[in-house]
Amino acid sequence: MVRFARIATILTACVALLVGIAGCEQTPHNFRLVMPSLAFDQEVAAELVDVFEQNSRHSISIVPLPDGAESPLDALESGQADLALVSNSQAYRPRVTTVMPLYPTVLHVFYRRDREFDDLRDLFVDGSVYAGPTESASRRLTMTVVESLGLSAADVDLVEEPVTPSDVIVLYLPASPGRVAERLEELGAAGQYRLLSLGTMEDIGSGSSLDRALLLNPRMTPYVLPLGTYGDVTPEAIVTLAVDKMLVADSQVPEAAVYDLISEIRRLQPALASDHPLLFKNLRDEFDPADSVFVLHPGAHAFVNRDTPDVYERYSGVAEVLITLLIGLVSGTFALVQIYNRRRKNRIDAFYTDIMAIRDTALKSNAADVRQAQVRKARELQKKAFEMLVDEKLAADESFRIFLALSNDIVDELQEK
Repeated sequence: MVRFARIATILTACVALLVGIAGCEQTPHNFRLVMPSLAFDQEVAAELVDVFEQNSRHSISIVPLPDGAESPLDALESGQADLALVSNSQAYRPRVTTVMPLYPTVLHVFYRRDREFDDLRDLFVDGSVYAGPTESASRRLTMTVVESLGLSAADVDLVEEPVTPSDVIVLYLPASPGRVAERLEELGAAGQYRLLSLGTMEDIGSGSSLDRALLLNPRMTPYVLPLGTYGDVTPEAIVTLAVDKMLVADSQVPEAAVYDLISEIRRLQPALASDHPLLFKNLRDEFDPADSVFVLHPGAHAFVNRDTPDVYERYSGVAEVLITLLIGLVSGTFALVQIYNRRRKNRIDAFYTDIMAIRDTALKSNAADVRQAQVRKARELQKKAFEMLVDEKLAADESFRIFLALSNDIVDELQEK
């Protein structure tokens, strides 16, 4: 009865442990996402909230930018929010960590259809350029392009408000025909502009000014808009620049929570892509941490390396080979020992045969000299056996002792006769 009681106690403990583990796996997380500053990012944030609310046990709630915070990153560092949508061109902050890239934000440089120019320098120098507010991402990217052309801010007429019609309009938006058309409409520039290409497909990787801009800004990547992406605004393939829009988190958010968040976003990708297919159809869950301006969150690192074999799996193949060789070595050694012992056993068997032949020969003859000769043969056989024992050609085991006893008995018998 005591034994059965112990078994029942162990089973109960195991069931409780499994239930506890299952409960931990079902723990929901509520993430506070700080309200983005850009209108398009606000749409994406609202979509994330709706998709999670309808399809996940986890939830995302949008919180306003706290008082005293100048940017969403300030809200993360103060612990007043868990998540934020920011450009990968932001400055590094110790407490901000990368969760995953969501979608590329593309630099759109529009110029008036009636503008004629020989090179890009003339386009930016001989006219007004609207690139958004002073600290906006579009303004920073515009200055990157301007500097790659060997110009400075003083060489370009950057206007704070859109002038109708401005010679150049710079927009920093995802590749969305509807959103781009809507933004041009808001600026009163619909139908009046074309999209500028910063180079050709052949310029990528050829050491051009485009490559110089990429070299000086490693977070940027070349981006190609195929012919006709925006209708007659893109009469040819457009080569421009893009920067990833990153989902970042406070480093204090638990590792398991961020791991579950990435897993859920990947699972809910079809729902996210239903409204923005160009953004989320190529959602990446594996990316190089070196591409991010922020360090990778431990939960994101665990997710990215979820299929990477651990040290045991990595060396399991080597261990299997070593174990196989070890088993083979042990088996081979055992077989050699068996063969060696068998050979020594066969040698002592030959001594048994010889001593019995000496006895039979002596007993068949009544002549004393024949028996004396057989006694001498028996002594010589014993001497030979001892010599082989010293040379380890025979084993000092029970078989050897039996041979000595048998040979001594035969010698005594023959001497008595």
